[in-house]
Amino acid sequence: MLHTSVSAGERRRAFRAGLGSGRLLRFPGAFTPLSAMLIEELGFEGVYVSGAVLSASLGLPDIGLTSLAEVAARSHEIARVTRLPTLVDADTGFGGPLNAARSVQVLEEMGVAGCHIEDQVSPKRCGHLEGKTVVSREAMLARIAAAVGARRDPDFVVCARTDARAVEGIDAAIERARAYVDAGADLIFPEALAGAAELERFRSAVDAPILANMTEFGKTELLDVATLSSIGVNVVIYPVTLLRVAMGAIERGLRELASSGTQREQVAGMQTRARLYELLDYEGYTSFEASVSAGAPATDGG
Repeated sequence: MLHTSVSAGERRRAFRAGLGSGRLLRFPGAFTPLSAMLIEELGFEGVYVSGAVLSASLGLPDIGLTSLAEVAARSHEIARVTRLPTLVDADTGFGGPLNAARSVQVLEEMGVAGCHIEDQVSPKRCGHLEGKTVVSREAMLARIAAAVGARRDPDFVVCARTDARAVEGIDAAIERARAYVDAGADLIFPEALAGAAELERFRSAVDAPILANMTEFGKTELLDVATLSSIGVNVVIYPVTLLRVAMGAIERGLRELASSGTQREQVAGMQTRARLYELLDYEGYTSFEASVSAGAPATDGG
């Protein structure tokens, strides 16, 4: 109720333990706090905050237009309602090494369990579009060193994303990933790999936990959890899935409302008021208010 009862430190330790457990951690992307609550209720291991989703929800393309303040605010809104660890897309760290350092400290204060910082040139582009450019290896190593050195909680997970596969090839991406691990990255996110074979190659070549991005309409084949587990992937994110499902339903609903003049035919497919109140723990709020009000001293309004 109101905020999760599980501390940020506990959620970070749970994420760390999960990375070392040998099992696959599933992190669907939450586009609202309410969707994060549903992710938790349905038994997933974590929540992801996507930069692409945040941009889209603000009516912007994913080309580096959002700020640290906007990402931090959304991350806090989501992390505060769930007992699950929250992993956040911090783009390029929002600038140079000092910006990456500040980003980590701000996100720590928002209660999230970790963030990923990528090696694209700022302003970045969606990882599954053409025309990406990556910074030098040395520049990215400085970003990672700054992020790792700035965290106050050693359990905060710093994930290094490399977009080099599409720019320099898979061999260069693997070499970058190894260097990023040596620089202190806890988790490696190889973006826009072609499929299972490349993911297997990455897994065998990099001695660190690996994250796979199962985003729709991208360059990477959509693999099921059994396949990802057999490869040895540690974390899978579904960054835009829930937003796409929701926006598809919203568009269909609006078209039907515009054409028929009523939503009557759509009611059967809607989340009911009772289900919404159940998810929100409406009864818990009511009971809590009644319990504290019963013990409060009476006032005469004078």
